[in-house]
This record gives sequence, C-alpha cells and structure tokens, in this order.
Amino acid sequence: MRKSMSTDDPQKHESNKRRHFTVRINLLFFCTFFLFSVLIVRLAILQFVEGKQLKAEEAQTTKRDTPIAPIRGNIFDSNGYPLAYTNSTQSLYFRMESDQKKDEVIVLAQKLESLFKQFGDPAKTPLTAADIIKSMDVGYDLDKKSTTSPSYSFVPRRIKSGLTDKEIAYLLEHRDELKWLEVMEESIRNYDPGQIAVQLVGYMRPFSQAREPKNGLDFYKNKNNTDGYLDTEDVGYDGIELMYQEDLRGKNGMKTYPVNASQKIIGKVSIEAPKKGNNLTLTINKDIQQVAEQAIMDQLAYAKTSTARASHYGYAPNAKAGYAVAMEVDTGRVVTMASMPDYYPGVWSGGLTGDEYRRIQPFINNGTITTAYPDYSESELKNHPTSIVYVGSIIKPLSVLIGLNEGLFGVGTTYNDTGEFSYGKDNNAKLTNSDRAAYGPINAADAIWHSSNTFMSAMIGNPLYMRSGQKAVDIWESYLNKFGLGVLTGSGLPRESSGISEFKTNTKETLQSRMVYASWGQNEKYTTMQMAQYAATLANRGKKMKPLLVDKIETYDFQPVKEIKPEVLEETTFPNAYWDSITKGMLKVNVQGFDGFPYSVARKTGTSTQSVGGKMIDNAVFIAYAPAEKPKLAIAVVVPEGGFGAWNAAPIARKIFDAYDQAYGLDGVPKGNKTDAPKP
Repeated sequence: MRKSMSTDDPQKHESNKRRHFTVRINLLFFCTFFLFSVLIVRLAILQFVEGKQLKAEEAQTTKRDTPIAPIRGNIFDSNGYPLAYTNSTQSLYFRMESDQKKDEVIVLAQKLESLFKQFGDPAKTPLTAADIIKSMDVGYDLDKKSTTSPSYSFVPRRIKSGLTDKEIAYLLEHRDELKWLEVMEESIRNYDPGQIAVQLVGYMRPFSQAREPKNGLDFYKNKNNTDGYLDTEDVGYDGIELMYQEDLRGKNGMKTYPVNASQKIIGKVSIEAPKKGNNLTLTINKDIQQVAEQAIMDQLAYAKTSTARASHYGYAPNAKAGYAVAMEVDTGRVVTMASMPDYYPGVWSGGLTGDEYRRIQPFINNGTITTAYPDYSESELKNHPTSIVYVGSIIKPLSVLIGLNEGLFGVGTTYNDTGEFSYGKDNNAKLTNSDRAAYGPINAADAIWHSSNTFMSAMIGNPLYMRSGQKAVDIWESYLNKFGLGVLTGSGLPRESSGISEFKTNTKETLQSRMVYASWGQNEKYTTMQMAQYAATLANRGKKMKPLLVDKIETYDFQPVKEIKPEVLEETTFPNAYWDSITKGMLKVNVQGFDGFPYSVARKTGTSTQSVGGKMIDNAVFIAYAPAEKPKLAIAVVVPEGGFGAWNAAPIARKIFDAYDQAYGLDGVPKGNKTDAPKP
C-alpha cells in the first residue's frame, strides 16, 4: 500500500512557521502602536487639558512658608522713659523627635547644665538639669518618677534666651554631640533695671504655656496658630503686657523657601518682614513712681525701729508690704501704682529656675488691684492679712454723705458722743471709739474729724437698718458702688478684684450688727486702687472717673494711633452743703508727715482692725486729696499690719504729693525740672 507523505513535507512545515512568525510580529507592532497612541493622547491631555491645573499645583507644592514672629512694641513712662523694650538675641531651642530615649535626653540636660554653669552670664543663676527638662516639656521629670503628656508636639521648646558668646561658640563647636538643639535669633523683652512699676507693666511667658488648658489664661485658650500666634513666641501674661497684648504684638512676617519634591531648598529665600507692634506711653511718671516705691520701703523699715517703738503709735514690726496709688482728680490718670516689695522682671527672660520662681512668687501679683501676700512661709500665711483689707475709718466721709442724703440727720444735727454705743436686742451689743474717747456734742463734720465710731453707728448704720431692714444693705452698697467700692474700677487691668463684702459671707453676726460695723469700715475689704478712685470721687464731688493707665498708642516709629481721653464713668449729685460738711471734717484730721505742706489737704486716716490667725491686727489705711479747694491729686495708701494710718500710711502719701508737685505742680506749676530719657 502506498503511504501519503503530505504531513512530512518540509517545505509546507517551513511555510507554516513563517506564517505564524509574521502574525506575531504584526501583533507586536500593533500593540506597540496602540501603546504609543495612548501615550501620545495622554501627553496631549496633560499638555492641553490638565496643564494649567498641574502647573498651579506645582507652584503650590514647591514653596515652604515659615512664619517670623513680630517685633513687640515698647512701653514708656509719661515722659518717654523706656520701661519695657525689645532687643535681638540668640536663643537655644530643643527639638522633639519620635526616636528620643529618656536617658539620652536627661544626659543632654545634664550637659547643658554644665555648659550654662561654665559659660553663662555670671550675674544670672544658671539653669539646672531639672529646670531644663521642665522647659523641654517631654512628659517626664529628671528622675523619671512622674509622667505626663507633652503640652504640644513637633514645635521646638525654648530652653534659654540671651545666650552668651561663649555659650554659642560651644554649642556650634559641639553640635554633633549635642543633638536635637538649635540656636535661633529672635527678639527678647528687656525691662528697666530700676524696677519701675514692675507689677503694673507685667511680664511675658511662652504662648505654649499661656494657652495650656489647665494653667493657661482664658485670653489665649481659644487662640491658635491660625490666629498668627507661634508656640515659640512670648506673649503678655500679666499687667499692661497682657492688657494691651494685641496692640503691642504686631503681625507675623514670612520666609518663603522654593523647594523641590524632596523638600530641599532650590532657590533664593523671599522675606515678608513682620509688622512691628505699637508703642504705649503710660500715665505713670517714673520719678513719682520711684519716690512712692522708696517711701513705702523706708516707712516699712522705720516701723521696726526703736524710734517707732518709743512713739508707740508708729511701731509695726510685722509690716512687710505696702501699696499706694495716686490718681489725678480731673483726668483719672494714674501717675503712680506701687506694690512693694517688688522684683526685677528681667528674670523671665532667658529661662527661669524653679528656685528663682519660688523666690519672686510673693511679689509677682499687683497688690494694689488684687490679692497679694507678704513674703512669709506657706505655713505662716494664714496668720497675716493680704493686700485687700477692711477700709476702716476712711469710709466715714461717705457714711456721712449717705446719712445726710437719706435724711437720717442734718448738717447741723448734734450727737452727744459718750464714747460708747449700745444696740441690738436689749441693747446687749456695745462698741466704743478708739481708746474709748468721748467727744461730747459733735456734728457730722466733727464726727469725721474725730473719727467717731459711735456717731457712725448711732446716726447712720443702726437707724438705716431700723428703717429699711434687709433693704438697708442694697441702699448701702448702691452708694458704695457709685464711689468705686464693691465694683471693678474700670481700669481694665487683668485679675482686678471687686473687693469683698461680708454682708453675705459673715453668718456669725446679725444683719443689724453688719450694718453698724459697715458704717465705720469694718465690713468691706477693698483694694488700694478702689480706695484711690473713691478718694478721687470725693474730691470730684460725686464724679467717678475711669482710671487711665495709658496716655497714647503710637506706631513703632512714633506715629499717632490713638490718644486716650478722660472718661466719666458715673456722676452722683449731692447738695453743696453736704460736700462742704465732709470737707470741713477731713481738713481737720490729725496726721503725721504733713508739717510745712504748702497746700490744704483733705484727708482721712483708717486703722482697719481684723482677726487673722486667731489674733487681732491693725492695718494702716489712708486717703487724701489736694489742694482741698481745687483738688488735683488723690492718693490711697495701705500698709497691712502697719498699725495706725496716721503714722505709717500718711507719711508715704506726703512724699507722693511732694513728688507730684515737683513734676507737675499741685497748683499747675511744676516745681522741679523734668528730664526726658532717650528712646531705645
């Protein structure tokens, strides 16, 4: 049988192979063509359709913005003397990173402690490793015993400002060894070394601390970086620095870096300079302020001497603090506000040690407007009064006005002062004048002159209660409020107290007893600032002025922004006969330190007595205004545990009157030469 050879034909087999190869080649070319076509179409879309959008995105992602903190405005006294001003400095910052080990961070803090001790400013107490760890805010202390969460992340922490040249040189030389550290140039706040109106001017703290949920200030808690604030910048934390924070701060600048996809700088840096903050000119006069501060310290020293002890009335060995405010009657300008002892506010700059903070803590608060304690140990504080004391007998001119205006007696009404007054059920409650003095027949003016407790009780406090009952409290407090007592003064200072009334808090005494004691100043406690506004309102015959602390606001280059004008808060009218009566009585009050004073002075002393720590103590209180016929300046002085106001408060006021007379003239003619200091 003949076999078929078609399946074994070599030529046909080769032909099939060529045909398959051709098909594969064509398929490859087609795929390649298709892919190139897709690529070309995509490039066309990128070029003509998405080009503008991508170009905008490229511009947006190739720039890096870094904010620059503004330069803070300066604070001057009324004659242009710099009290707080800004300079450039080098600061050390610590940078938090995710891979940091506690032991390494603690070793770094210990190295910095040694560095600061060896190369730092010898005039300043060097930071300890514990202080440095606290500034690093890493969530643990030096001994790693307590652990908390850092206040914020990914923001450098300032360790120290005002680095010395030697510190900078060492840090740069050992930067490989001292990792996580950066030296930055920034502005730093400086304060006058003369310590002028320290608590009024205030101080600054880092913004990161100011906005902390627990210990921060409400003013900053709702602010964040979108408001322009930087965690590394310092902000006002008290006094004028806080009150005028927005005016003083200015606005951020900006550094813009061109960067590539790897975030590396690839071009020149463009800088938008920060806007400098505004300058403030205060109403405080440096010369008067320094006289007031020294007068308080001198009087505190005198009160402990054997000479004062021999006088009996001037001896006050436990007096450790004093407060004074002087306010212009016609304008409300506060020319001095002294809270003594004080401290040097420059300690806040460059890092503050824990020991240094504890040392200055008793002096930080402004005792003329809020609670401040003398420099006693913590266990001793309960045995001593604060800066807010009973007003004492300085309330008596207003008590007389209230009694006259409420029709309880007349200007010429006579009261027989036997030195004692009884009241209450069956007249079982009894009080006396100081030293049990009996003044016989006296009228309203005489009662102020002699400071008669019995007149105030028998003619005002008790009859007002007997007539009006519970409503007597409302009547009484409404009068006090009109004179600046029991309400905020309107100064605008942060942390200002409105005072303390015991009508509601004292449950041991009857309401009748509270009204009786209120009539001669033993029921309400007020600040020195409130007492000064009260004295000025008496001098103004019922016109209550807003206390002014700033005269004007200017740009950093001294261009006008705003001038602060006097402002009348409230005006209460009384018949002139009533005013004449209290002025007559105030002119006769006996005080120390006013011998040879060339002006008539309306004044009232006070010895505010209170129970503290189980014992009775006397606080020296004093108000005055001069000249009595055309008042220009009103003054209030408080010396806790100072004894009699006539002896340890009045002499301070006399020196303030003299200083004002030198600078401005109580009659409008300055008696001394003023010198203007150059601006920084």
